[in-house]
Amino acid sequence: MSLTPLQVLIADDEEGMRFVLTELIGNLGYHVSEADDGLKALKELRNRRFDLAILDINMPGMSGMDVLREARGIDPDLIVLVITAYGTPELALEAMREGAYDYFTKPFEVQELRITIQRALEKKLLLNQVRDLEARVSGQAHFHEIIGVSDAMAKVFSVMQRVIGNDVPVLITGESGTGKELVSEAIHSRGPRARGPMVKVNCAAIPESLLESELFGHEKGAFTGAVGAHQGRFEQAHGGTLFLDEIGEMPLSLQAKILRAVQEGEIQRVGGASAVRIDARLVTATNKNLAQEVAARRFREDLYFRINVISIELPPLRQRLADLPLLVDTFIREYNRRLGKNVRGVDQKVMDRFLEHPWPGNIRELENVIQRALIMASGAMIRIEDLPPSLCGAVQPAPSADRGDDRVDLSVPMPRHVENAVEATERRLIAEALRRSHGRQEAADALGISRKSLHNKMQKYGMR
Repeated sequence: MSLTPLQVLIADDEEGMRFVLTELIGNLGYHVSEADDGLKALKELRNRRFDLAILDINMPGMSGMDVLREARGIDPDLIVLVITAYGTPELALEAMREGAYDYFTKPFEVQELRITIQRALEKKLLLNQVRDLEARVSGQAHFHEIIGVSDAMAKVFSVMQRVIGNDVPVLITGESGTGKELVSEAIHSRGPRARGPMVKVNCAAIPESLLESELFGHEKGAFTGAVGAHQGRFEQAHGGTLFLDEIGEMPLSLQAKILRAVQEGEIQRVGGASAVRIDARLVTATNKNLAQEVAARRFREDLYFRINVISIELPPLRQRLADLPLLVDTFIREYNRRLGKNVRGVDQKVMDRFLEHPWPGNIRELENVIQRALIMASGAMIRIEDLPPSLCGAVQPAPSADRGDDRVDLSVPMPRHVENAVEATERRLIAEALRRSHGRQEAADALGISRKSLHNKMQKYGMR
């Protein structure tokens, strides 16, 4: 990882303002370059790579707003702060729509600007680290199409690295949408059976009355409609890998037969009299806690131990947020190709919203959100208004208990309702603390949080 200081460009036609900002940012340990008009700022941005640009709106040669628009095309990852002596709500809104990270009106509070700069550059440092790790990960084909640079995924990759070359049963666990099927594909394609077939079965999608025939096959005349012999999935996977997804939904009546197939290496077709030898690596997956299912006698203990020789637990997306920028970029590139679009990325408000969202549907939900956003996007960047209502809608007030209104929108996931209630409560508490206090520090003390936490929450909720 490079130890080069983060690069900051200050563009302002007032020499005194450039001096103040240069001193402030230099004391924070960052490298500062200056420009005294918009054209020089744009030239600097084209010639060098910066992490943060602070642009004055009113500059000779070219306005800060025009520089902002050009800068987003040069480097979508550049963080831009806009400052002006002539602030209006309309101008602030326009700057934010063009991708500005934040907006300050002169004269501004130096401490507040310092905190904002630190927060912005901390995010940029994280993004730089993600980009650096992405470059390394992109060459590691042994992880198939699985993407992740977080500590949580590093642990998953470590287990996968050890298990891929060993021909033993693997149990993959995790919430729906976390990528269990991708892991199974990686185990097969990078393992000793890569030249053999990979056969997939979703145990929850096949009716119980047909599942036995689907897995083990049947002989002609075994039941009504069996007009010929049929190979089951175990036979089809001979020499390769059989992936049983949602094995926690497997009926108990079939679990004994699965156990025999794993133990003895043979199956018996429905209606058949003789055993059929099979040789397939078994990889299973479930979103259930099989140990609890065993305790509740809904899953056979002996089968559980047979399929759980090696287990891989996939973390939910909310526990691997460091992977979000990388996943977002990957899905944008993929759906740009599929949809014929040319979207470069998401603006900072969208990324902040993504970091706050609980993602109950995990990576599958994120992929669907990006696909929809690309269809709705009219510009080069995905904006808040391009997101589905569950991510961009206003927080709804909680129902009033005194009027007995218990109706809720069940189309919105329960974690989102809980999050809305928490956000609404935080807003009310912060507003009341500020009203009663003589400054932010006193308000923060009353709330039992640090001044920095108060500042961050005020920024999150747009409380200026």
